[in-house]
Amino acid sequence: MPEFTQWNNFYVIVGSSAGALIGLQFVVIALIAELPRAQANQQAGAAFSTPSVVHFGVVLFLSALIAAPWRGVIAIAVLWGFVGVFGIAYSLIVARRLRTQNAYKPVFEDWLFHLVLPLAAYAALIAAAFMVNSNVRTALFMPGAAALLLLFAGIHNAWDAATYHIFVSRRGSSKK
Repeated sequence: MPEFTQWNNFYVIVGSSAGALIGLQFVVIALIAELPRAQANQQAGAAFSTPSVVHFGVVLFLSALIAAPWRGVIAIAVLWGFVGVFGIAYSLIVARRLRTQNAYKPVFEDWLFHLVLPLAAYAALIAAAFMVNSNVRTALFMPGAAALLLLFAGIHNAWDAATYHIFVSRRGSSKK
């Protein structure tokens, strides 16, 4: 489909970035695996680190969807909608994890990057699914914006998680 062809370079760049960042996230986690772990830190990992990998995976998946040889936009719009619905459900799980973990008290920035921005990205996917019949061009920009939003939120969150483990968690474990 010609509409998707125009997006190939964008999704090659965004998708490969997400794939590389998934790998980098695993490297960081492996490097800090030697730190002593408390139950609270495991809860914090589920609340703060895992969502980054999930969001990077969604960006990679969206990039692969666009690169597939679709004959029309309806099938991909349905998939955008499903990804959006599952993303919102996952974001609500993340919100619960943020509230219930006790290793760290989330501040506004944490809520913004771990919950609000991902929710906006997943809502944009749902909106694109509904808009595709009436305005294909605008609808194609929405998954692109969602992918970038998830990519940048994931980068921020991965950086925060890495610096927390290096500067806070490690320092606390070396004092014991």
